[in-house]
Amino acid sequence: MSTVQERPRSIRIADADGTAFFPSGLEYNTPVRGMWNIVHTGMLVPGAHQIFACAQGCLRGVILTAAEMNALDRLSWISVSEQDMYDGSLEYDIIGGCAEILHKLPEQPKIVLLFLSCIHLFAGVDFDMILRTLHEQFPQVKFVDCYMTPTMRQTVPPAFQMAAQLYAALEARPNNPKAVSIIGNDRPTDEQSELVRLIRENGFVLHDLTLCKTYDAYQRMAESALSITYTPIGRYAGEALEQRLGIPQLYLPNSFDYAQIRENYRQLCNLLGMACPDFKAEMQAADAALDAAQREIGSTAVAIDFTAVTRPFELALLLCEHGFSVKYVIADAAGEERAALDRLRTLCPDLEILSAVNVNMLHLHDEPHEPVLAVGQKAAYYFATDHFVNIVVNGGYYGFAGIQALAKLMTEAFREPKDSRTVLRHKGLGCASCLL
Repeated sequence: MSTVQERPRSIRIADADGTAFFPSGLEYNTPVRGMWNIVHTGMLVPGAHQIFACAQGCLRGVILTAAEMNALDRLSWISVSEQDMYDGSLEYDIIGGCAEILHKLPEQPKIVLLFLSCIHLFAGVDFDMILRTLHEQFPQVKFVDCYMTPTMRQTVPPAFQMAAQLYAALEARPNNPKAVSIIGNDRPTDEQSELVRLIRENGFVLHDLTLCKTYDAYQRMAESALSITYTPIGRYAGEALEQRLGIPQLYLPNSFDYAQIRENYRQLCNLLGMACPDFKAEMQAADAALDAAQREIGSTAVAIDFTAVTRPFELALLLCEHGFSVKYVIADAAGEERAALDRLRTLCPDLEILSAVNVNMLHLHDEPHEPVLAVGQKAAYYFATDHFVNIVVNGGYYGFAGIQALAKLMTEAFREPKDSRTVLRHKGLGCASCLL
């Protein structure tokens, strides 16, 4: 077994073997909080009340998240003690706790997201029985099983499971051939994106959980003739929804490869019976925006991390092709980006891949660095820079319009430093926060 000291924290991209770069081991989590957790995500369902059954140590973070969102009225909890593990009462403690909570609420919620934790999985708790009993006691409430189980990260990570369960309460309804949904995202897709414009300008109703204001609007998503997904998490949610309600999924990855973007739009137009533009003007506008940004940013080193964009190697390749000095990508795996990885090995063989979580990254923040323009919060923290693009999971940007927007954000980050110490501590970028 390798020691901590033997585990490298970085490799040259030319030496990267395959798409998983670093061995698993002791991890380090940076003190940046922009990514959403399952509490933030659950709040997207209008009118949902979340109940967490967890040990007190786990509950601390859950409760603080809701408090920071000014949403404590939408969250309750059941504390699990060590004694509960011995007396066989785990199921009945959850049932009784939920009943007490619901009776005390000023108004019965239409939907309850009930979270079990790792300890319940270890104990073999009968979650089906819990849900069945609660449905019998509260027939007017829709109960959805949810999971706060970080020990399952190597199988189905909690974020993926949560994305799927967001749509588990949707009830089948007649199909509307002129309605589509974008699912699996935690913020609205940019209205200026070609994706949204194609849908709206061709007379389709666009459903999106991030735009739903009422529970009825949420339920109307089930009328969609097509679910569009563009992130890996969204794809997992789309597959679950397709299996349960039969709504076909179209995965259009949020790519920085022009050919892939055009192919995405071709597939969308074919499925929905729309004329597909050639997008030459949009590609030229994206190139012009990148070139203008490069002229200003010049040879400044650029670092990209996987929390900012779901395809950091494709973004690195695009920027390198436009003359940017991309020196660092922070990611532990390449996922769907094998082609971009292979191209970068030739184009930028000395580009450095850094682990996002390796414990040997602990002191990188305190080491001396050249001036760095960061895309993403982890990159900003590790390279101790106030010049950074503050987005997570693509920031809602998509397609050629998204590339233009990102070029503008990079230019603004280069010109105007942010107070990283203040910005990076805010949990759940884009959510309401009492810390702001």
